[in-house]
Amino acid sequence: MPTSDMPLKTGDIVVVPFPYSDRRAEKRRPALVVSNDHVHKQGLVWLMMVTSAKHSETAFDHMIRDLAPTGLKVASIVRPIKITCIEPDRILRRAGTLSADEMNEITAVTRNFLGPATL
Repeated sequence: MPTSDMPLKTGDIVVVPFPYSDRRAEKRRPALVVSNDHVHKQGLVWLMMVTSAKHSETAFDHMIRDLAPTGLKVASIVRPIKITCIEPDRILRRAGTLSADEMNEITAVTRNFLGPATL
């Protein structure tokens, strides 16, 4: 089902071909929508990488505590240091939604990471 017709919200977990940072390739993986309606109206979506918790932890990672509403099947982390921008028609499907409390925590961590003059 194409998701370009479905409205996206900050906090949605979607499945996308997420780009690698060290080579010209992509991997299908879940990602967290962090953009808002202003960005979506421009025909773009900002995403943060979601990866399994078995990967080594990096600074600012957020362990997802409540997997049930996300649609994720294994323990996972949101990796704020890996952000990408894509067009909505590249989204393969919506998996679920991150809880409002966890989204607020990730937003705070990201603001701290980027500095006071951003977000």
